[in-house]
Amino acid sequence: MVEAFEDFLDFSAFEAFLQRPGPWLAAMDFPFGQPRKLIENLRWPDDWAGYVERVAAFGSKARFREILKAYRDPRPPGDKQHPRAIDALSRSQSPMTVYGTPVGLMFFEGAPRLLRSGCQVLPLRPGGDPARTVLEGYPALVARTLIGRRSYKTETRARDTPERRQARADLLAGLGSGQLRHRYGVVVALDPPVVERLVEEHPADRLDALLCAVQAAWASQRTDRGIPRHADPLEGWIADPVLGE
Repeated sequence: MVEAFEDFLDFSAFEAFLQRPGPWLAAMDFPFGQPRKLIENLRWPDDWAGYVERVAAFGSKARFREILKAYRDPRPPGDKQHPRAIDALSRSQSPMTVYGTPVGLMFFEGAPRLLRSGCQVLPLRPGGDPARTVLEGYPALVARTLIGRRSYKTETRARDTPERRQARADLLAGLGSGQLRHRYGVVVALDPPVVERLVEEHPADRLDALLCAVQAAWASQRTDRGIPRHADPLEGWIADPVLGE
């Protein structure tokens, strides 16, 4: 049963959450790492903490954009923006992306805060506090399990369609299904008013948080927390059973 949703409206609230005493385990929807190829080509430190500190020292998102642009511009087409190994598997965007859906900027804001929190960040910082464990999630993987590649969210109300609304309804129905139990080992119970609210929310931020919670629940049942031995300790990994199939 989902007990509550909690909104973090600024970075200080997120930082305060990371400091809450455990035990807890959370999955978060932003890239924790950068591609190994980028790290090696730019001669950044060859450990996650080291290169995240280097990125944080840039001081601003604008400077981070400039660094990536200067790297990309002279490179030939097809070799400007690299995926991590896990991005290729999950069909997620490269964390070098700073426009459109700017997951690179999410990395810029999120990864240094994870580092400063002292949490255990798997597989990037296994030496952190094991009572506060953070995993990278990707809600699209849960959604694809339940509704395929149907679009279920949009940033603007004007672009929300009956089809997207129905996709959200179907996705929420799937969270209580045997299909979810078979893949993730859990089902999600929601009160009808909560379902109604989530169907109406076209950006689907809370719904995506719920899908990440499914991934966290699956990982919590595993001794390896869903991180295979071959996961790159520089790039990171997304916790989801489909990636081990």
